Amino acid sequence: MASQRTIFVLLMETMLFFGASYFVMGAQRESSKPKEYLGTYVNGAHSKNNIEIEEPRSGPFFDKTASKNVTALLGKTAYLNCRVKNLGNKTTILQVSWVRHRDIHLLTVGRYTYTSDQRFRALHHPHSEDWILQIKYPQHRDSGIYECQVSTSTPMSHYIHLNVIEPSTEIIGAPDLYIESGSTINLTCVILNSPEPPAYIFWNHNNAIITYESPRGGVSVLTKKDETTTSFLLIKSARPSDSGQYQCNPSNSKSKSVMVHVLNVKRKIKQVLRILFPGEFPAAMQRAARPHHPMSSNHYLFVSISVLFSTWFLAFGNLFKLLCTQCCWLTTG
Repeated sequence: MASQRTIFVLLMETMLFFGASYFVMGAQRESSKPKEYLGTYVNGAHSKNNIEIEEPRSGPFFDKTASKNVTALLGKTAYLNCRVKNLGNKTTILQVSWVRHRDIHLLTVGRYTYTSDQRFRALHHPHSEDWILQIKYPQHRDSGIYECQVSTSTPMSHYIHLNVIEPSTEIIGAPDLYIESGSTINLTCVILNSPEPPAYIFWNHNNAIITYESPRGGVSVLTKKDETTTSFLLIKSARPSDSGQYQCNPSNSKSKSVMVHVLNVKRKIKQVLRILFPGEFPAAMQRAARPHHPMSSNHYLFVSISVLFSTWFLAFGNLFKLLCTQCCWLTTG
């Protein structure tokens, strides 16, 4: 009887050993097989795409791809969007609110506005996932963080940063530009810090709008719209009547001005020479015009330096006279 019991025990141990070995080998075979991925059938062939399947969420969550930071123009209406998914018909229980972080001020709850500042307004269309905060006439002080909040048991929050900027206008070379008569006037106006290009840019000359089809002719404008908008005003064959104030006027920024001075340099040199050498200048010009006695380069350099120093001398002389006049007036007074 004892021997039969011993044989039975040995038989059971042998069966358990082989069963465990089979289980381990089967697990190893399964682990060594290549993993299958979700695929699609294309023209009758099975294509493995290695697509990760995201398990559906049961509760509400923010769609951050549609709820981004906003850069707005000063004074132009700004819209802050907060997209909440899986909210469904729970809007009677769960509310979406907007809170301004600067002063922890509750602005909106659902479709209702809870602030005395009438520039703020809640926008939401039925069956839409977007909850929008509208800010009219935004100012620099409105920049900062705004919180979109869902009133779940543990409140959910998504933060959006608003940056209110003011575009600026610059004219290269301002405030004064000196142009040689007969050359081309090239005025370059640059609009900076603008998230979008201006709708239009027009130029003024002495407070009159420049018309490109005027009898004067030779006037053109080239506008390049990129991250920075640039407008080029080109005026060919500059003449003294083209002198004056030019103003660049973009639609989304303040205007900027530049004074243009069209100079006849040769005439100015002749005027200075007549002042320096009264009575001798015409004869000197006639002698220089003779083909047998051309003006040497050294002589020309000497005359040019003399003109330059004489111009400085006249300028400082006028300034000295003005100072003396003021001093005398103070003394006598």
